[in-house]
Amino acid sequence: MKKLFGVTIAMVTPLNCNEKPDLEAVKDLTEKLIARGVDCLYPCGTTGEMLKLTLEERMAVAETVIKTAAGRVCVFIHVGADNAANTLALAKHAHRAGADGVGIVTPQFFGCTPREMTNYYDEIASNLPDDFPIYMYGIPQCAANDILPEVAKDLYDRHPNIVGMKYSFLDMDRTNAYLDIAPDFSVLHGCDRLFTSMLILGCDGTVSGVGGVMPEPFVNIYKAYQAGDLAAAQKWQKAGRQICTILKNGSNMAIFKAALEHRGVKAGQMRKPQMALPPEEVAALTAQLDEYFAAWGLDRTL
Repeated sequence: MKKLFGVTIAMVTPLNCNEKPDLEAVKDLTEKLIARGVDCLYPCGTTGEMLKLTLEERMAVAETVIKTAAGRVCVFIHVGADNAANTLALAKHAHRAGADGVGIVTPQFFGCTPREMTNYYDEIASNLPDDFPIYMYGIPQCAANDILPEVAKDLYDRHPNIVGMKYSFLDMDRTNAYLDIAPDFSVLHGCDRLFTSMLILGCDGTVSGVGGVMPEPFVNIYKAYQAGDLAAAQKWQKAGRQICTILKNGSNMAIFKAALEHRGVKAGQMRKPQMALPPEEVAALTAQLDEYFAAWGLDRTL
């Protein structure tokens, strides 16, 4: 079964002036990211404004990325939703559409016991083919729920299609506990600022929102690490830290969209209640970006 690895991009969802998915812009962004050398694409997740989109919109975005990628990179669709039935509907659609696999965030907002968490992933995994890979996704700072390592291990032991964990909280002990589940249990971390360190720790890669705007430093980190050139990886990790600071680590996806617009990508609007950046913030951001491009010798255009 395929697994996520290297630089996996958590894609934004371009929206038009009516706050509807701009599928032509989705195609363009997909092509540009592939051209920059990313390893995998991960649309419809947190960075993609997942819970603010309808099921039909998410399916349309998923189909567009899968068809545009056309097997050139690995595509896993994030399908976590507001309830188990909707999650399963999105997961089955991703399988029919030709995705390489899916990611599934924990249930959100309402507290979830270990028994309920286990039952949730049991239901999804049991209703998908055994050879269709699933990544569990923990982001407790947003979802209000986390996946205990013992719960993750139990699910992994019983479901051949549960292959790994996407973890987006900066807890190194918990990350190590996931890595210890099994030699072939795949762990990717969402902390772009520590990508090199996570690779050294044993993670298979990053799922990067910042990389969806500025993939170059993260692609260079991974290439250098794979080549055994730790000095080059550390050099580009500095560039990665700097762009994380400029883009505020994805704390506001409107920053990502404004930055993509500056790079020539039609990223468009946010879906309300979130809003586009005001003009004065866009001006300050683009000035910082231009300084960054000059300092690191990168093209402004994605």
